[in-house]
Amino acid sequence: MHHIEYLKDKPIAVLGAGAVGKAVAGDCALAGNTVRICDLPPFSDQTLFGMKERGLTFYGDQLNLYGFERSGQALFDNVTTDVAEAVKGAGIIIITTPAIGHKTFFEKLIPALEDGMFIHIIPDNYGSLVLRKMMREAGCGKKVVIGGWSSSPYGSRVDIKGGVVLPRIRAYYRAITLRGASLPTTDQKDFLESTRFIGAFDCINKGNGVEGGQTVMDTGFSNVNPVLHCPGVILGVGVMENWGVIYGEERNDFSIYSHAYCPSISRVQYGLYQEQCALAAAMGVGIQGFEKKQFFSRENILGPEYMGPDYEIPFEEHDYIQYGTGPFTIQNRYITEDIPVGCHVYHELGKKFGVKTPIVDSLISLASVMAEQDFYEKGYTLEYLGIGHMTQAEMLQYLNEGIYTEPK
Repeated sequence: MHHIEYLKDKPIAVLGAGAVGKAVAGDCALAGNTVRICDLPPFSDQTLFGMKERGLTFYGDQLNLYGFERSGQALFDNVTTDVAEAVKGAGIIIITTPAIGHKTFFEKLIPALEDGMFIHIIPDNYGSLVLRKMMREAGCGKKVVIGGWSSSPYGSRVDIKGGVVLPRIRAYYRAITLRGASLPTTDQKDFLESTRFIGAFDCINKGNGVEGGQTVMDTGFSNVNPVLHCPGVILGVGVMENWGVIYGEERNDFSIYSHAYCPSISRVQYGLYQEQCALAAAMGVGIQGFEKKQFFSRENILGPEYMGPDYEIPFEEHDYIQYGTGPFTIQNRYITEDIPVGCHVYHELGKKFGVKTPIVDSLISLASVMAEQDFYEKGYTLEYLGIGHMTQAEMLQYLNEGIYTEPK
């Protein structure tokens, strides 16, 4: 892969300074990468607070099967609210903002793109499809590699005290494998190989390594968040809203993993996964494989990402590592992102490919009532992703080869 060796001498730009962005940027800087980090107003006043002057403290247990650990005070080449300034001359751009922020960042990123850039979206959440669509609409023909990942390299949380976001990020586990894909798939070999130049992937590349998905739709299906978060919050809402009120000593200790998950919720999560598998089969794309038994434990299918396929905490045991990871309200990305992005795309694909999705549909309906938002109205559509008009053959040709069929 000598033709992408130029990436090792170029800066990395991280767009988004939430929990994933801070963790990725801090870890990359500690690994020796030249790192710029960027976030946009109005969030940047809080998310970038103190980082220009003092950098970022990266710490935590970083639990993983191989004992990989890296901590310290990370310093950055640039801390900015200007996307063009952040990416100028960069080799790798890592987009870490939640899906709701993709369009805003992409609008500012597209005019600043340079040939030879590699764009990694963590997690992808169909962002690669949206970015390619927006580039076509903007007439941007820059030769860049675009792809995304099913999840983040970490379980991480930003330190917040008294409502103030601190320049500190805690990584409580590290992934030892991660599933990624490029759009189109013809770029995938280089896309996966480019992780060698990203310090945030060191634990993965020294662990079980990256795994290529079968198109970016595979990485969408392989994002475990909708399976883990949506049934956990919706069916565990009574525990969540009563924790620290009428039982549970400290409200900020709550975690759906530690306090809400149970065998009945696991059955719903496994049922949702089966609907995803049926959709992937109908489309002719892949999905990350899990055994049924992996759904029936405290950390469900999250555990294999950082402790391997044999990792299991029985329901009868406490899961201390997840304490304090929340969520603490229904108005949380576990619902406000994973329902309209993850679940609604499944709903749309089910209609297009004739696959029944009763569990998906019930979660969208319940979440809409509980969060007082119409997620059917707000959810991602296949038209928004640029693939709604395509036949299966046209869609696969686009995903694999990059040959785009215009609407008739």
